Amino acid sequence: MKPFALFALLLLFHPALALAKPNIVIILADDMGYGDLQILNAKSKIPTPHLDALSRSGATFLDAHSGSAVCTPTRYGLLTGRYCWRSRLKSGVLFPPRDKPLIEDDRPTIASYLKSHGYQTAMVGKWHLGIGWARDGKGKVVFDEPFTNGPIEKGFDQWFGIAASLDMVPYVYLRDHQAVAKCTTTQKAIGFPKYVRAGPRDPAFDPGDVLDDLATEAATFIRKATNPKSPATHKPYFLYLPLTGPHKPVWPHERFVGKTKLGPYGDFVHQVDHTVGVVLKAIADSGQGDNTLVIYTSDNGSFMYRRKEGEKHHLADEKSQGYRPADHSANHHWRGTKADVWEGGHRVPFFVRWETGGIKPGTQVSRVTCHTDIFATVAETVGQPVPAGAARDSFSFLPAARGKAAEKPRPGVINHSAAGVFAIRKGPWKLVAGNGSGGRQGPRGKPFQKPYHLYNLAEDPGETRNLIEQKTQIAAQLEAELAAIRANH
Repeated sequence: MKPFALFALLLLFHPALALAKPNIVIILADDMGYGDLQILNAKSKIPTPHLDALSRSGATFLDAHSGSAVCTPTRYGLLTGRYCWRSRLKSGVLFPPRDKPLIEDDRPTIASYLKSHGYQTAMVGKWHLGIGWARDGKGKVVFDEPFTNGPIEKGFDQWFGIAASLDMVPYVYLRDHQAVAKCTTTQKAIGFPKYVRAGPRDPAFDPGDVLDDLATEAATFIRKATNPKSPATHKPYFLYLPLTGPHKPVWPHERFVGKTKLGPYGDFVHQVDHTVGVVLKAIADSGQGDNTLVIYTSDNGSFMYRRKEGEKHHLADEKSQGYRPADHSANHHWRGTKADVWEGGHRVPFFVRWETGGIKPGTQVSRVTCHTDIFATVAETVGQPVPAGAARDSFSFLPAARGKAAEKPRPGVINHSAAGVFAIRKGPWKLVAGNGSGGRQGPRGKPFQKPYHLYNLAEDPGETRNLIEQKTQIAAQLEAELAAIRANH
C-alpha cells in the first residue's frame, strides 16, 4: 500500500490524528523592552539564552505592538481581541482594590473560547483586570475572604497568581477565588529599585520568590495536563502565563544578583529569561512540544529611561531608573519608554513557535501586528470561528508566521498611550493624533491637540523628523482611517 493511502486510512479510522488540536501557551512579560533581548539587540549585554533560542526556533515578529503602552489595557486587549479604549477604561490602569473588574460579563475571552472547544484552561501570574473583592458591613475590602469576578469567571479553570502588579496591594498569592494566606502585616513603601507601595501583606510573601513560584506552578500544570495517567490528558491545554517582571519592584532573587554587571534591572531581565526557560523545559519534557503553540511577548516597553552623559544612571546608582546608551538600551533605538505613544512604549518582543503548525525556525515577519491579533490567531489554530461580535480588533497572523501572504491586508494598527493619545500604523507610516508622548516623556501633549506627528519609520525609526506638513495627503488618509476604526464599535 502506498504511504499516502495508508495515511488516509489512518485518518479514517483515527480522526483524532487529523484533528489533534495544539496546546497553547501565551507568556506575557511585564515591562520587558525590545532592546532587553540579545536576539533583538546585538549590543545588549544581558544574557537571554532561552528567549533567544525560542526566537530562533520559530517566527520573530519585528514590528509587533502591545494594544496599549501600559499594563491593564494591554491585558484586556490580548484576552478579548478588542482594543481597551473601546471599554470604560480610556486611559491609565486599574488600581486594586479601588477599581471594579474591567472585562464585561458577556465578553468572550481567549480562555472562555478555548474552554468551549474542549481545552483545559489555566492562568498563572498577574491578573490586573479587576476583582470583585469581599467587603465587610462598612464597605471595607476584606482580602482574606473569597472574592468573585476574577480569572475563573473569565474562562479559566484554575488560577494562581497576584491581583495586579507586584508593586500593588494586596501582597499575597491568590488561588481561584481565595487568598492562600491572611494579610496580617503591613508592607512599608520602598523606593526604586525594589519599589513597592504600602499596604496589606502576607508575612510569608517575598517578592524575590515570585518568578520562581510562578515558574514552578506553570511547570506543574503542564506536567499534570500532559500526564498519561490523568483523566484530563485527552484534552489539549491552554496556559496563560503573565509574568511579574521585569516590572517594578526590580527584585531579582539573590542567586541572580550580580550576574549581568548591569545592576538590578539587568539581573532581573536575566531571571525572567531563566523563568521562561523553566516553562519551555516543561513543555519539552511533556513530549508534546512540537504540537504546542508558544507565544512570547511583553505587555509594553520598558520603564528604563535613556540617560545622557553626566546624568545619574543605573550602573553608577542602582536607584537611578535609566541607562546610558553605552551601557544598555532597554527599548533599543526606539523613542520613548513605557506609557508613551512613541515606539518605545509599545514596540515589543514577539516570538511564535509551533513546529507541527508549519512555522519554520528562523522565520522573520515584518507584518505590523498587535496583541489583539492573538485571539483570531488562536481561533484559526484550532479551526473554529471567532464568536459573532467578539474580538473585533483581531486579525490572524498565522499565515505571516508560516511565511505566507495574507488574503487581505490588515487594517491599521492602533497605538495608545497611558494618557489616551492615539496613533495609527499603516505600512511604514505612523500618525500620532496628538501633540506629545501622552505618557512619561516630555512634551506629554494632549489627545487630538495639534500639531499632529507623522513619521516614516522605515527611514526614521527614531521618530526624529515630523513630516506632518510635508506629507499632508498621507496624514489625511491615516487620520480618516483612525476615525473610522474608532467609530466602528
